Amino acid sequence: MGAADNLPVIDLGALGTDAGDAAIARALDAAFGGIGFAYFANTPISAAQQAAIFAASRRFHALPDAAKRAIDMNGFHRGYMAPKTSVIQTSSVARVTKPNFSESFMFMHEVAEDDPRFGLPLQGPNQWPEALPEFRAEILAYQAAMEAFCRRLLRPIALALNLPADFLLKWFETPTTFLRLLHYPPQPPDAAEDEFGSAPHTDYGFITVLLQDMSGGLEVRRADGVWLQATPIPGSFVVNVGDMLARWTNGRWQSTPHRVKNLSGGERYSCPYFFDMDMASEVACLPSCTSATNPPRHPPVLYGDYLLERLNKNYSYRKQT
Repeated sequence: MGAADNLPVIDLGALGTDAGDAAIARALDAAFGGIGFAYFANTPISAAQQAAIFAASRRFHALPDAAKRAIDMNGFHRGYMAPKTSVIQTSSVARVTKPNFSESFMFMHEVAEDDPRFGLPLQGPNQWPEALPEFRAEILAYQAAMEAFCRRLLRPIALALNLPADFLLKWFETPTTFLRLLHYPPQPPDAAEDEFGSAPHTDYGFITVLLQDMSGGLEVRRADGVWLQATPIPGSFVVNVGDMLARWTNGRWQSTPHRVKNLSGGERYSCPYFFDMDMASEVACLPSCTSATNPPRHPPVLYGDYLLERLNKNYSYRKQT
């Protein structure tokens, strides 16, 4: 798998059945233990839902700059992120000095004001553009569908790791979720080699479920250092392991570096959904991923501490006084 020329494709048509979850578990272990990435086909997210979130993203990014800047990122990591305001300084695969050539709208899990978590780090209000009154309902509908989908994935993921089917559920009673509506302008033909829409990096959390348009530009680094094109497959998602899942599995599954360059000559849109555990979760090596001859490679870590350390280093708005 590590020397594959294409990312594996996993059919989720039978997700939720005993036989289906068992087959999906086997495919997950092969894909995530190899390159750490896979396409997910025949998911519960319909073509209409996919089209709707892309349409919402395009409407948002077509707004005047002032309308978007009116909801700049707040201290809870929610809102508009202007171009060239993030530099992936925590990259473990490249020395990144140039900011990402992209803009995005970030939405996270809803936290009501009467929630005991309200006001804690990353536990606060989302922001919404006044010029798009229907936007909030569209985003919330997609977020709810994606959260429900990812919760269903927890069972085959547990089975793939030789754990009881319900083993992971307790860490996701109040998951940390991010929906990012990304817009990549076309990169200039004379752009420097080290200029990216998204510089080489790994994701921080559990899994990322990416919906990308047909423009191309996403690349995944194979174990031997070769970068593979994650060529878009209509209707599918590109799914990858994050740092926390790699630590949980003691390296059995890979948190694989990836990057984006929009060389299509046109606009590129993608909608990554990050599904992570509760911020208060301690991430320690899973019992099925260690033995006397394979001790834990990492000390336990609080997911919230790990996440905040990376956000604080990579996003300029968090460095402003």
